[in-house]
Amino acid sequence: MQKGTKRNIFVAATYAAVLLLGILLGQNYVDEQGSKPGSSLVPIGLSNNSWKIQQLIDLIANAYVDSVDVDSVQNGAINHIISHLDPYSSYLVPNEAQRQTEILEGTFEGIGMEYFNLNDTLMIVSLIQGGPADKAGFRVGDKLLKIGNRTVAGVNVSRERVEKLIRGRRGTALQIHVRRDDQELEKPITVVRDQVTVSSLDVVYMIRPGIGYLKVRRFGINTGDEFRQAVIELKKQGAEKLILDLRDNGGGYFHMAIRMASEFFHDRRLVVYTEGAHEERQEYFSDESGNFDQGDLAVLINENTASASEIVAGAVQDWDRGIIIGRRSYGKGIVQEQYDFSDGSTVNLSIARYFTPLGRSIQKKYTANWSNMVDFNSMYRGLWALDTLYAHGKAYKTGAGKQVYSGGGILPDIHVSQDSNALNLLYQDLIQYSFIEQFVYTRFPKLLPAYSIENFLQGYHLPESEYQAFIAFVRSEGFIISDRKKNDLRAVIESDIEALVGRYYFGREAYFKVKNRRDAFVKRALDLFDPPVS
Repeated sequence: MQKGTKRNIFVAATYAAVLLLGILLGQNYVDEQGSKPGSSLVPIGLSNNSWKIQQLIDLIANAYVDSVDVDSVQNGAINHIISHLDPYSSYLVPNEAQRQTEILEGTFEGIGMEYFNLNDTLMIVSLIQGGPADKAGFRVGDKLLKIGNRTVAGVNVSRERVEKLIRGRRGTALQIHVRRDDQELEKPITVVRDQVTVSSLDVVYMIRPGIGYLKVRRFGINTGDEFRQAVIELKKQGAEKLILDLRDNGGGYFHMAIRMASEFFHDRRLVVYTEGAHEERQEYFSDESGNFDQGDLAVLINENTASASEIVAGAVQDWDRGIIIGRRSYGKGIVQEQYDFSDGSTVNLSIARYFTPLGRSIQKKYTANWSNMVDFNSMYRGLWALDTLYAHGKAYKTGAGKQVYSGGGILPDIHVSQDSNALNLLYQDLIQYSFIEQFVYTRFPKLLPAYSIENFLQGYHLPESEYQAFIAFVRSEGFIISDRKKNDLRAVIESDIEALVGRYYFGREAYFKVKNRRDAFVKRALDLFDPPVS
């Protein structure tokens, strides 16, 4: 892993035996230093340890009682092997590999439209600004009747089928019949598919005078440039302090974590190092060009903060560069690399552990499980036993004398307790059955606002009548909600409804701006930067 190469490196799971995989699959890596973009696994014949697998596949192909799809048999065998190595190594068939690439690179060929299935009708709830659908004249609230020649309203069409109808080659045209304001438009809207780009940043804004807020969704191919530009813009607006929100960020490209962490240091500092049985120690340093190397920094993390996110949080904590606020992170301290097969499928293989600047491994304990060889139904979910218990491993001291630990995840400097109401089973059912979305998208399109986003953010709170209407709606669906539970869950439900209303009226960024008004993590960061006057 040479610094500066553009290898598809992921921060993901734990160390897995590369040599074992090569023996079992009869494959070899082209470059002894590792894969470069576009490198593939090529057959080199069978070793003494892999002949049984190939013989079995040949036997099935030539002697089995029925005709079988040999490719499916091979895919199943590969998946079974990979799933036994560790929790995060994975085998992806071509369409899954393409989807993964689209997510991490933030680009796909389509029209840039998000919809919600409301009473068996597809309703547009978001449009990518400047995307093909936006340019073609679609509006939030439009309901899709036909996509091409296929009726999609009232026929229980699957999401997979809708995506196949909408996605297509760049430059090709698609006609969509639409109902708007309860009336079908006379002519279908024609949209030309194009390359659609989705930012890896959810929202960037000045949350208070002098304090910037930036939420990162994932570490994609453009995250480094997007983050740097966002920091520069916030500083132009007067940001002297920064809240970096990495909650629910599951990671992505390894080198993008280094790019982001570099923004917080003015000199050359160790950000992370990696090491594995087949990988010598490699050290990765900041690039001495940080745009936010001065000023207070708070990093928000939670139990879903993983991989690349933990690299950034670990570097900030180890160097005493900022304060980590929230809950212990996921504990995914492994580097993965993507290796490509010639048919477009890929193996994301764990190749090394990563360590924070002080030498901490934050990987939580897991145990590979090779004993379960017959549970076919669980094969594709990964046959491994995961010990999710966190233990304080070795203790380390930062330059400022703060004690930090290995042993699984990044332990925050300031802890934010879990909201028990968010864990309530009734609330979880409301989320699972999309009751909040159904209520908002049924009721609020008829109540278009007569105010700006600024007025909405400052002054809008869900009226009492609307909350009671939501409770009545849920009860009409057969759910029992006591008056006590209705009052207990009010704050969390109101926050969700307000945020979704803001998103519907004003776009994706408004969702996060509204949620932040009541967010306990954000409040702790703001109190740290700007203590309330007592």
